[in-house]
Formats: sequence, C-alpha cells, structure tokens
Amino acid sequence: MSTPPPPLPEDITALQKHVCVACGAQAEWNASRQRLVCPFCGTESAYVPTEGTGPIAERDLDHALAETDALHRGWKAETRSVQCRSCKAVMVFEAARVGQNCEFCGSPALVDYASIKPPITPSSLLPFRVSEAQVRETVRHWFSSKWLAPNAFKRKALVDTLRGLYIPYWTFDARVHCPWRAEAGYHYYEKQGNNQVRRTRWVPASGVVDHFFDDMLVPGTTGIDRGLLAQVEPFPTQELLPYDTAYLSGHVVEQYQIVLTDAAEQGLAHMHAQLRQMCADQVPGDTYQNLQIAPSWSGRTFKHVLVPVYVMTYNYGRQSYQVVVNASNGRMGGTYPVSWVKVALIIVFVLIVLMIVNR
Repeated sequence: MSTPPPPLPEDITALQKHVCVACGAQAEWNASRQRLVCPFCGTESAYVPTEGTGPIAERDLDHALAETDALHRGWKAETRSVQCRSCKAVMVFEAARVGQNCEFCGSPALVDYASIKPPITPSSLLPFRVSEAQVRETVRHWFSSKWLAPNAFKRKALVDTLRGLYIPYWTFDARVHCPWRAEAGYHYYEKQGNNQVRRTRWVPASGVVDHFFDDMLVPGTTGIDRGLLAQVEPFPTQELLPYDTAYLSGHVVEQYQIVLTDAAEQGLAHMHAQLRQMCADQVPGDTYQNLQIAPSWSGRTFKHVLVPVYVMTYNYGRQSYQVVVNASNGRMGGTYPVSWVKVALIIVFVLIVLMIVNR
C-alpha cells in the first residue's frame, strides 16, 4: 500500500474577486509594490497575501497515478476554459472575458475547450516579482540590440502587445540508487615508424550513483514554444508560496494541457538522461563504452504549480514570433526576424576580407 498524499489545499477560486476598499473595483497584484493595488484609484488593499512559513507539500506521484479519480480537481469557479484555434493554448477566463484575444498569440479565434477531466488544483505558485514597466524596457533594449533585424522592425512599438499571465508547470522529485557498469578506456601510444599511434586499453569498471532529483520542471503548457521556455528557465521553485488567489488577481491563468501522466513520463526521461551522464562521469580512464545503468527509483513526488511570465507574440511579414520573460527574475528569450540583406552584406564583407588576407 502506498502512502496517502498530503492534504490538498483549500478549495478557492482561481479568479476570485479582491475588491478595492476605496472604490469597489477589482484590485490587482502589483509586482512593483508586491501588494494588491487598485488599477483605477491606486489604493493599496488592506489584504496582504500570507507568505509561506515552510516548504510546499509534495504529493505522492505513484499514488496519484494509480488513484487520479480520487484527487481533488478543478478551479471551483464561475469560469470557462477556452482553446485558441491558432496556437492551441488553453486558458481559464471569467465568462464575460472569453471573447478576448488569445494571451499567447493574439488570435481572436477562441472556442470553448471541452476538457475530458477538470484540472488538478495548483498547490503553489510564484508571484510576479518583475513589473511590466521593467519588462517593457528590457524588451525595447533587446529589440534595439538585434542589429541583424530589419530596420523597420526596430521602429515598431511591439511592446504594446505585452501580456502577463500564469502558466502551469509540474515539478517532480525522486530519489535514485543506480548501479552501473561499463568498459573504461585508457589511452596509450605506440610508435610506428616516425609516428605515434594512439591505442586504447579496455578494462571492466563499475560503481553506484545515489542522487536526489529536486523539482525537475516540466511545462504543462503548449501555448509557448518549449525552446523559449528553456531560455527563461529555471523558475526559482525554492521561492514557491502556497496557492493564493490574491497573486492571480488581474492576470489570466492558463489551464494545463500536458496531463500528469505525460508530464511524469517527460520528467522521468529528463532524470534518466541526467542520471546516465552522472554514471558516465564516474567511469575512470580517458573514455568509455557499453555503459549500462540499473536505476531503482523511490520517493517519487510531484507538485502542480503556476509560474508568472510575460508573453509577446507578434507578426512580421508572414512569420509569427514570440518573446517570453520570466516574471520572477526577468530572464528573457525570444525570436525575431532577420534581414537577409544584412546577412548578404556580411557574407560579402567576409569574402572580401578573406580575399585580401589570402593575396
């Protein structure tokens, strides 16, 4: 019998209202002030989100995979899930907001998303730490630094399309005991005529790796390119706070599309790849071959968390490009158009220099 998972967080609404005490409008989380602030009158809310006093509870992964129907699920909110027909991102909106454009790619083509099962409730999140003003300045500097981009591109006020939202992630922990064996290769040299020829002597080798994987991140979104997310990772999971709707106020929250089963497989594959490299690093000698590992996993746990990002998707010509900013630490990744005229000029210049040098 597996150990039952820890108690799940209290049922609370993902887009719950946090009313301004002065004017009654919806107060929103302000990254600069780290408090709820009314966007209309500027009043700071008396409500202060509770800081975490200890580690966020991990959930038993094996139990969850075997008993998924028993897990507490859903946002428990008067909301609707919609899916973008263009980039396939799934978002959770209040019913009155489903007509707005996609927060990921800007497309207006949003349709109702009929989820087979409601989502697992997030247990924790990272609040917005970087303000929108800081991000806009960072993006402007990034645009201006791309000297291979077309000049017309740099003049566009693309930061107007910047949006802040929460995207889903899974984190996985696991302990592993992994015996390994391989053939360790030691190089030596033999003289053949006037040349030194390298040879390799192979000898059996073996060992054990014991390791604890902590917070292996697997994105639950498909609305952002995985390569761009890799550029802004890692998210500081050591700063996770208990799930609190105050941090979500004023932001769109995306519902995960990578389900727990698939995310767990991805997480295990990432761990296995890292584990194999750890074993390879233990093999003595100059090289190795026929490495075999036999991992034994235990203590597998997971968390469903929300992380803050700023996303900007824009079109230039016939192509679509995206910029992503980690709203916890400001790390940025993005794609941009390249001027082939400038590239051609660089190639011509290099060829001219080579011709001069080789004269």
